[in-house]
Amino acid sequence: MTHSIAAPPTTRAIEVFSGIQGEGLNVGTRQIFIRFGGCDLRCNYCDSAHTWTAPDTCRIEKTPGDRDFEIHPNPVPLPLFLDWIDRQNQPGLHDSISLTGGEPLLHTPFLEEFLPPLKQRTGLPLYLETGGHRPQQLQRILPYLDLVGMDIKLPSVSGETHWQAHQEFLSLCCAAGVEVFVKIIISDDTLEAELEQAAQLVAGINPQVTVFLQPVTPLNAGEMVNFGDRPTPAIKSPAPTKVLAWQGLMKRWLQPVRVVPQTHKMLGQL
Repeated sequence: MTHSIAAPPTTRAIEVFSGIQGEGLNVGTRQIFIRFGGCDLRCNYCDSAHTWTAPDTCRIEKTPGDRDFEIHPNPVPLPLFLDWIDRQNQPGLHDSISLTGGEPLLHTPFLEEFLPPLKQRTGLPLYLETGGHRPQQLQRILPYLDLVGMDIKLPSVSGETHWQAHQEFLSLCCAAGVEVFVKIIISDDTLEAELEQAAQLVAGINPQVTVFLQPVTPLNAGEMVNFGDRPTPAIKSPAPTKVLAWQGLMKRWLQPVRVVPQTHKMLGQL
């Protein structure tokens, strides 16, 4: 009697590289970025539409920070993925590993198998960057995470509405004792009523959670961005006076409200 050996789990990645984190609590730190392919959202301000679908190939940096990418076919088996991370993980260089996308939680079955050996082999904290709208999938990998950066999508800016899912998502993080922060993209079209709703949502769960207001990175004036079947005018960044007013508004309910742009773009770390 012969026994078949189960094939290792696989995933579809976009890229693996070493870089500087440009957003949130880890801003300015050095991370290994694991970018997964595929996203179920279509935010109006998205500057990474290439991550919406899972590609046939992925690019893997050979030397941390050198951008000397190799091209490999998707899907990628778990053992090979771990080998790529080992190659990136030079002693003392990185502060953590970023699981980003796309939407990493679309890859939850793979992450359940991948994260335990990843953490054991690297010894690095694991940071999840997510749209904050998939609480059921989050729950399955929470024990392996050290930090979660979740979005709250304002309908007036993103075109997406996920209030209930955001509430469940943040509640799960806080109940599990996992460090979490909230990122809110703001633009010239932001509605104050939605900022109030977001502030009250966070304060109702834990008013000590840090909220980052992130002004949208402006595209060329007058440019039309084609998001699938939804051509959208380029999003305008808000005026500084608006940003100051909105920060003050949210601080009626929350103390830690920070305004931080996408610093990695200023550094040319796209």
